[in-house]
Amino acid sequence: MNWGALSKPRGCRGLFLPVILASALWAPLACAQDVRSFPGEAGPVFSESGPDAELYGAASGYPVGTRGTTTQIDKLVGVYSHFGEIYPSRPIGRATAPWQFKRAPEPAITYSFGTERLSIADYLKRNPVTGLLIARDDTILYEHYQYARTDHDRFLSQSMAKTLVGMLVGIAVSEGRIKSIDDPVSTYVSGLAGTEYGSTSIRALLNMSSGVEFSEVYDGQDDIARLGRALFVEEPKDPAAVVAQFNTRTAPPGTRWHYASVETEILGLVLRSATGTPVADYLHDRIWDAIGTEADASWAIDGSGQEIAFCCFNATLRDYARLARLLAHDGAWEGRQLIPRAMAAGCHDRQARRRSSRSARGHTLFRLRLSGVAPARRAAQICPARHPRSGHPGRSGLEARHGAHRRSPEAVRTGSPQGAACVVVRRASTARAMI
Repeated sequence: MNWGALSKPRGCRGLFLPVILASALWAPLACAQDVRSFPGEAGPVFSESGPDAELYGAASGYPVGTRGTTTQIDKLVGVYSHFGEIYPSRPIGRATAPWQFKRAPEPAITYSFGTERLSIADYLKRNPVTGLLIARDDTILYEHYQYARTDHDRFLSQSMAKTLVGMLVGIAVSEGRIKSIDDPVSTYVSGLAGTEYGSTSIRALLNMSSGVEFSEVYDGQDDIARLGRALFVEEPKDPAAVVAQFNTRTAPPGTRWHYASVETEILGLVLRSATGTPVADYLHDRIWDAIGTEADASWAIDGSGQEIAFCCFNATLRDYARLARLLAHDGAWEGRQLIPRAMAAGCHDRQARRRSSRSARGHTLFRLRLSGVAPARRAAQICPARHPRSGHPGRSGLEARHGAHRRSPEAVRTGSPQGAACVVVRRASTARAMI
């Protein structure tokens, strides 16, 4: 990925995802040009095309390209479903005993936009979405893919990987590997001793409220570009030394929320030191195997072998759905609490979030806020290429890099989280909910 030139070509749309008002109406939904994996049976639906398919490389079979071409528009579909093959990545093996979702006939899922009542099929026709899966409890209701992607493709997480890091920190605390989230980072990462981040608590990093200056506006010259180049492009370096270059404090810890990917990168260093295990291996042993994943995953690593903690996890859509189901049940899986409930619910520091000017995104867990939804009706959404702040509200990292895009009116109006693929999982309920 060209971290030094995150350009914005015009006249195209970024691959992105819906956040919609959905209701399950039990009637068949037909999609033109779509093909079911097993005709006549409930199952995933595949399409070779999608909005602006030629722009995204349809004529060439959506080529993957190379590291030097990852930002080219006609390579995006291939890059975001083969990222773990382009960049060095640590494999994460599938579960020894896969857990299977049930399936039901596809309902007619609709949403309201202005005075119109539209279908999910309408949304997919108007917006470049590579994959969308919706499940209720243990049952998949809707699973569609576009641009010749399938249920075997592993989609790039972007910043959703931060959720995984937050989950793993909670587990490490529960196991006593991290003594307290009020410990300063330097307790676990000696390479940051004497720096501003070294004296910052783990709690502040979890809430992205360190008070250390870090710019993330995606203009190719900001701090996130410098961090990306150092980890992905330049000669291998000690990752602690890489993050130590960001060493200017602008506010006391815990007093001001500011989105900064470097803070999750530091949490990854804390995890590696505290557990004595690569972050990807720790994920496999504590979560990935336990939730019965059906496919291998991967996590991109830097030149030192450390996982890029703030991004770049790769998994299939149904395995992302398993993660969403885990979050929808506040970290419990089949009666077993895998993640401390308080951490999974994103509520370990409410006061810090109240102080945040963007409280709904102040926690490392990028998950659905459940405003107005009763606990028994909780939902979680996993949007793998979502980025909550990329120079424009509601714009994905992919969109920020690739265009003044022709976003559909409903995407603009709802401020949709965006990315290349998306999963929504709800607990059982017949009520409608904003998801």
